[in-house]
Amino acid sequence: QVQLVESGGGLVQAGGSLTLSCAASGDTFSTYAMGWIRQAPGKEREFVAGITRRDGTLNYADSVKGRFTISRDDAKNTVYLQMSSLKPEDTARYYCAARPRLMAATSLNDYTYWGQGTQVTVSS
Repeated sequence: QVQLVESGGGLVQAGGSLTLSCAASGDTFSTYAMGWIRQAPGKEREFVAGITRRDGTLNYADSVKGRFTISRDDAKNTVYLQMSSLKPEDTARYYCAARPRLMAATSLNDYTYWGQGTQVTVSS
């Protein structure tokens, strides 16, 4: 079992940047594929980015490609989401999630453990 705590959210102007962190504790972090998922007000949760364990293969939602970067530091038990060129439509609560598999998943049901989320608000 793994516990996840996100941080780094806040208020930023459109075009700005923000880096989210997700600290893991409990089980061996390096055995989990990790993902970032967001939920905007009145909308369903949607996959944002994923990173596999080991070689760190990445995948992204089309809406964030070229603007967001997911990375992980297994020595620090932390996964990051670097966000740049932020848009008002990126406003959402951002969650990190873990699955005890090699590959990250785009389906939210494939993630076993979730954090409480951190709010990101992008003003126009």
